Amino acid sequence: MTISGFTFVKNATKLYYPIKQSILSIIPIVDEYVVALGDCDADDRTIDEIQSINSSKIKIINTVWDTQKYSNGTENAHQTDIAKSHCSGDWLFYLQADEVCHEKDLPKIQKRCEELYDNKEVEGLLFRYLHFWGDYWHYHKSHSWYANEIRIIRNDKDIHSWESAQSFRRIPNFDGVNFRQKEGTFKPKVATVDADIYHYGWVRPPELMQRKSKALDSIHKGDKLADEIYNNKPAYFDYGYIGGLNRFEGTHPKVMQEFIEKFNWGDKLNYTDKTADNSFKHNKMKDKILSFIENNLFNGEQVFGFRNWIKMKL
Repeated sequence: MTISGFTFVKNATKLYYPIKQSILSIIPIVDEYVVALGDCDADDRTIDEIQSINSSKIKIINTVWDTQKYSNGTENAHQTDIAKSHCSGDWLFYLQADEVCHEKDLPKIQKRCEELYDNKEVEGLLFRYLHFWGDYWHYHKSHSWYANEIRIIRNDKDIHSWESAQSFRRIPNFDGVNFRQKEGTFKPKVATVDADIYHYGWVRPPELMQRKSKALDSIHKGDKLADEIYNNKPAYFDYGYIGGLNRFEGTHPKVMQEFIEKFNWGDKLNYTDKTADNSFKHNKMKDKILSFIENNLFNGEQVFGFRNWIKMKL
């Protein structure tokens, strides 16, 4: 049994993505790690970060992004599929550039892959998620934030990245362009794995978070509309009231220590003023009520939440 790691990335250092840490977090259990590296800006140093890992397991595939052809966020899925197509493993372990695994979970992940290797009905493994917000000590456990997602899949030509690369679907006879299609597609059959994905996509200095937010909107809405939107926005991202979020009491992956030590924007975060910006979906009353019900009556299982999979009891 072999495992390939894979990801896509562009402008990681400019946008404060922990791409090196993400790769390092699972490289001990993969036989190769494929990176679809986009056409980064001249002042970005993503290639240097990746090469500094100095591992023969890493395979870099240089790509050019085309958000005109792959619009509405689907360039993310296209790039994911490019990386996937270069993988040779039996299982494919996907991490986005802001996702990290904890070293304590690696033996369990590897063992689970071995246990399920011969059960070809299982098409993927479902992980829990920790979505950090603003800093490294507060996270979301909210109806608005997906609690689980597929991050390991079979090396199957019909399994493709889906929508904006959040998940995967079985898409027979895929045309290679319509990553948001639903008709004629199938949710993968998955088994759970007792492991978490540490998602740091919303932990950045506020000025860099605003830059990353604009980059995401450019991918989904186009450069012109993103420019119009952000011309009227402040230079700093407002995380709103953070003090009421779940407090993280665990340990972070060791590879994230360097990033955590760089945390120096606490004075720009709001830990006390509950009347601050409540425009985020997770601050809406409807979401708070649903989140309370899910966390207290359904053991965190989301009611009418996003489920792009068929969970098997294994």
